[in-house]
Amino acid sequence: MNTIRFGRLGFILAAAGSAVGLGNVWKFPYMTGENGGGAFVLIYLLTITFIGLSLFLAETVMGRLSRGDTVTAFETLAKTHQNYWKYAGFIIITGVLILAFYTVVIGWILKYVVLSFQTLPSTVEVAGGLFGGMVTTDTYGQLGYFTLAFVLCFWIVSRGVKAGIEKVNLFMMPLLILILLTLLLYAMSLSGFGEAFSFLFKPDFSKLHSSSVLAAVGHAFFTLSLGMGSIMTYGASLPEKENLFRSSIMVAFIDTAIALVAGMVIFTFLFHFGAQPTQGPGLVFVSLPALLSSFGLLGNIIAIAFFTALAFAGITSAVSIIEPVVMYITNRFNLSRMKALLILGVMTYGMGVLALMSNIETLKASVTFFGKGFFDILDFMSSSIMLPLGGMLVALFVGFFMEKQTLQTLLLPYMSKRLFAIWYLSIRYVTPVGVLCVMLNKLFF
Repeated sequence: MNTIRFGRLGFILAAAGSAVGLGNVWKFPYMTGENGGGAFVLIYLLTITFIGLSLFLAETVMGRLSRGDTVTAFETLAKTHQNYWKYAGFIIITGVLILAFYTVVIGWILKYVVLSFQTLPSTVEVAGGLFGGMVTTDTYGQLGYFTLAFVLCFWIVSRGVKAGIEKVNLFMMPLLILILLTLLLYAMSLSGFGEAFSFLFKPDFSKLHSSSVLAAVGHAFFTLSLGMGSIMTYGASLPEKENLFRSSIMVAFIDTAIALVAGMVIFTFLFHFGAQPTQGPGLVFVSLPALLSSFGLLGNIIAIAFFTALAFAGITSAVSIIEPVVMYITNRFNLSRMKALLILGVMTYGMGVLALMSNIETLKASVTFFGKGFFDILDFMSSSIMLPLGGMLVALFVGFFMEKQTLQTLLLPYMSKRLFAIWYLSIRYVTPVGVLCVMLNKLFF
């Protein structure tokens, strides 16, 4: 049973830190660029409102009611078939897979923080060669930065809920927001700001395709850190009288606002230099440094600030991925926090090394299976199968296998009966259908 609780602000910032990750600052801008801009953003915002927020509140409710790990939550809250539902709690395994390659990417970002103190690449070709060389040939350099990211994340969690997770989010999240808002204020002075605003917020449905709609739905679902037990675990550490509905809205708002601000900053720089937004995953690591190089010293300062913000976003998310597994191990096997971290650490570090190796030209053949590198396998398994499955299980469980009266007793002090009815309808029918569509699209189309 969890007895250590977040403070009210601590929970909001920790949950926001879990939700705000590389998906907001790295993935959202390039997905928006690839899918036509404003129409994609509109679908994304609608999905956050009607699917993402519903599922976020459902996970928070499960954690708050159970006050335990994810397995305990499913086991104790099920009105029937408790022995079967407890296995749904092993959605935390998804976090282990994600953590293995996520810390590799955080390692890339830490290296780019260091590189930003040096001369930035002057062209996209040079920047592409620099990034490609790092990922495909620099084994020991990557390993060093990956290890640094790994140790930093595990050290934070080793400090506990209050002294570790809450404290780092109380520091990193406000600083992340401050950095991005400062960059946004500077972006407002550039000629590309108006074009970036129109691109993001003026929907052009002629550029929207069915695949774009599903991509928006999928990203809205995943950006809130749902389907792997992180929010449920943080919910178990909620203050006793916290307004669950208000807290969920605040976290969703912070998460969405940061994604939009990051998009405005990046697209402003792109349009200012006449570059195109359709540049894919290399947008941040290749295009942005090359564009900033023309600013001279100011470009270095902006690059340092941007990649520091990106590192903070990655670290706060990684920390939230670690905690659910640690809580399960400590609760179920009566082990100390350090022993639980050691068990999880050995497992994830080993998989992280394999993921890193799968991108190295001279090593990838030994860690390629069924035509996919280990990094890509972890990414595919987690994002296309296990995260949607976890979200589906949570939605169906709360909607059909928990007592409705229990949910009403907890939530009606914070929301009207009509609002509760809308949420309950969404979690039973709208959310499962939306998640199923995303899952089928990723697997078969």
